[in-house]
Amino acid sequence: MNKFGRKQSRKNAFIKKITLFLFFMTLTINAQIDKIEPPFWYAGMHNPSLQIMFYGKDIAKYEVSVSNETKIVDIKKTENPNYIFVTIDTKNTPVTDLLFSFKNKNKIVFNRKYSIKQRRENSAQRKSFDASDMLYLIMPDRFANGNPSNDSNKATVEKHNRDLPGGRHGGDIQGIINNLDYISSLGATAIWSTPLCEDNDAAYSYHTYAQSDVYKIDPRYGTNEDYVRLASEMHKKDLKLIMDYVTNHWGIEHWMMKDLPTKDWIHQFENFTQTNHKRSTISDTNASKIDTQICLDGWFVSSMPDLNQANPLVLNYLKQNAIWWIEYADLDGFRVDTYNYSDPKGIAEWTKAVTDEYPNFNIVGEIWMHNQAQMAYWQKDSKIGAIQNYNSNLPSVMDFTLHDALETVFNEDDGTWDKGMTKIYDNFANDFLYPNPDNILVFAENHDTSRFNELYNNDIKKYQMAMALLATVRGIPQLYYGTEIGMRGEKNKGDADIRQDFPGGWIGDESNAFLKEGRTEGQNQYYDFTSKLFNWRKTNEAVHFGKMTHYIPENNVYVYFRYTNSKTVMVVMNNSNDNHTIKTNRFQENIKTHKTGKDILTEASYDLSNEITIAGKSVLILELQ
Repeated sequence: MNKFGRKQSRKNAFIKKITLFLFFMTLTINAQIDKIEPPFWYAGMHNPSLQIMFYGKDIAKYEVSVSNETKIVDIKKTENPNYIFVTIDTKNTPVTDLLFSFKNKNKIVFNRKYSIKQRRENSAQRKSFDASDMLYLIMPDRFANGNPSNDSNKATVEKHNRDLPGGRHGGDIQGIINNLDYISSLGATAIWSTPLCEDNDAAYSYHTYAQSDVYKIDPRYGTNEDYVRLASEMHKKDLKLIMDYVTNHWGIEHWMMKDLPTKDWIHQFENFTQTNHKRSTISDTNASKIDTQICLDGWFVSSMPDLNQANPLVLNYLKQNAIWWIEYADLDGFRVDTYNYSDPKGIAEWTKAVTDEYPNFNIVGEIWMHNQAQMAYWQKDSKIGAIQNYNSNLPSVMDFTLHDALETVFNEDDGTWDKGMTKIYDNFANDFLYPNPDNILVFAENHDTSRFNELYNNDIKKYQMAMALLATVRGIPQLYYGTEIGMRGEKNKGDADIRQDFPGGWIGDESNAFLKEGRTEGQNQYYDFTSKLFNWRKTNEAVHFGKMTHYIPENNVYVYFRYTNSKTVMVVMNNSNDNHTIKTNRFQENIKTHKTGKDILTEASYDLSNEITIAGKSVLILELQ
């Protein structure tokens, strides 16, 4: 072959290689892998088994292999050919990029990279929230708009409309970051934000409990990176980030609802069936099977399909999604929505998977019931649950019976056998039912209830008694945004009324309650009291984990003590309209050798040797000296 021929041959070979390369690149592009979830994972996890979901047109027709000597443990194909679930063993897999190969008739059609990343140092031993914390509950759409450019997004249906009470108002992650100092100034040490993942409902999407993508922050709140930055900025200020996680349901607009992996991914009935909300059927030995099934399998509302945690693929998906967010965003805890609407066995397994991976991680479940035994049933290691051989593994529950009492008790001026402060006393008299009373969330209101200041018509004295109670009894206190400036809202007027915008969170607001000079005199009265109370609470270990002794209320006056070996706090709460003088000898077993008590609110000193006089509708929090 002459020189020209050899040159032409090399040129043809080069063209052939380029053509083949472009051909395989085209195959990869056209392979239509639309989703990989989890999108990446981490090396050195406690549970080495990782189930990766690949989603794309007819993906199940391919055979799958993986590089780096990583072992494929299991491959699941469902009745839907657009899904394939590949389980690998990551026990000896280092930080690396794996290469998954998809073959057809033993020929590689395309490859897909999958990253195994480095965990944060001591990630598994991360400290969570506990009774030394105070949680500040935020609905981000209604708190502060830090980035007006993301108020609407082309990828989501509902657009910004602040004039619509139930519309999207524009609050976002940047708004939270901008006001972290304000939150800290209240004495809060943790933030519980209602869900931030994408909710693509056409209306009322601001509450974000009907999520459409559980691996993606809603673009109207920001990006995944913004959420990670929120956690980072909070940790710099010694604040903890608690994610509101939903195990029971997704939104009807979730991308999977358009193309379910399996028919039983969600609970389906011949006709739409809503839950009966009767969660007592789960532990009721007399309950009918049909009532229990409808409670657990019925949909919360028509826009929230009910997930089937009894399906192993669904359960694994939820476990890994929760763990992924903890690791990725460096989270400090979960609040789990509608916890006991989920399959009991499945939700217990989900909870154990999370706490096995993170032994110190606290999870508080929404157990909205009105009986202490039924709530205690759901706390980890409950003796009540053990009667039925059930353990939810859930570390913390919400004290809804205390909330019920707080909605009425301060209007009951005359203490009787079952009214007034006796309601509060009786609530704590049932603490023997709980395996861990210190790890219970206590609150006067949240985003689903009428606001406390609405119920009590902005009576600052009643507010002070309620907050003093939350700050000094056992458990973890939670404050709802805006309560600290006297915000009101009535549940019967609709959810938008109890979820109003925080004044000053938007450019152009008439007032800015984030600043002292922007608050009215009345708002500052609320703020100053709240800030002083909960900042004091941060410093006193007796009200964190100390023991509690309380005394039967007399004349609607309730007295209790929180104490350790080195500190004692005495709380005197007068819920009557009259001044009362109480003899201190009745409380000698707790007063012991202490001579005086200093009120942390007024800094006045009280002689404990004989008697204490307390004004009507007021509270004393005395540090004994």
